[in-house]
Amino acid sequence: MFRYGYEIVKACEERGLGISDLAWEQECEETQQPKQQVMEEMQRRIQVMHQACNTTLNKAVQSVSGLTGGDANRLHSYIAQGDSLLGAGALRGVDFALSCFEVNTSMGAIVACPTAGSCGIVPGALFGVAEMINATPQCLQDAFATAGLIGMIIAKNATVAGAEGGCQAECGSAAAMAAAAITQMKGGTPQQSLDAAAIALKNVMGLVCDPVAGLVEIPCAKRNASGVANALLSADLVLAGIKSMIPFDEVVEAMYKVGRMLPEQLRETAKGGVATTPTGKAYKKQVFGE
Repeated sequence: MFRYGYEIVKACEERGLGISDLAWEQECEETQQPKQQVMEEMQRRIQVMHQACNTTLNKAVQSVSGLTGGDANRLHSYIAQGDSLLGAGALRGVDFALSCFEVNTSMGAIVACPTAGSCGIVPGALFGVAEMINATPQCLQDAFATAGLIGMIIAKNATVAGAEGGCQAECGSAAAMAAAAITQMKGGTPQQSLDAAAIALKNVMGLVCDPVAGLVEIPCAKRNASGVANALLSADLVLAGIKSMIPFDEVVEAMYKVGRMLPEQLRETAKGGVATTPTGKAYKKQVFGE
């Protein structure tokens, strides 16, 4: 069982394997199930994520609270105009992420990957890239396996919970997982995948968790969108030959220390950040009354 990123890279180099190969091996060992059964379960979860990533693209859906919703449909229409700054390919992943998040806030089925509050980032990014490169189903499965192993390393050595480490631990970890997986999908090495994950996590180091009205909606939805962009950028940087100057494991450790330094008001309590702005308070009153 792997605990650190450097162990993964070392094993990959010594055995001539990819990160996903190690991920499948570890999951089979931990669950005591054959690889085929593990892969079937992964495919079931991928199907749930795929459904969520497409549900609200063509149909605006409001959250249970009524605070958010319809953004995936708005972005979908904007992409169709063909005049976006990021480009249709990148925005496609962002749109998937928004749809997935809207399914979550409307009480639909999602996969907490790694958390419900960051559920759109990994599938949005991976499905978006899969469309861009016409990835095979096996390539996509391997990408999700890689993302999962990176997430497990972060969870073991730090946290993926906003209540413990701020949004850097949720959306930051999800972006790191996606960046590593995307890098693999594009032919990057295991070391490049770890570098991409490190860069993505550094990009949001210190990001607070400040949900308006205590609901995982505002500003969480937009952070899912930006998490996809972060993952794509981080992958492109390493594929261009740019390295993370701080190793992945050290970045994870730093993220955890920063999260512990964050005051309680900035760790999912809705007592700081945008949750305590006049508008944020007004939204809370709108949902819960006086």
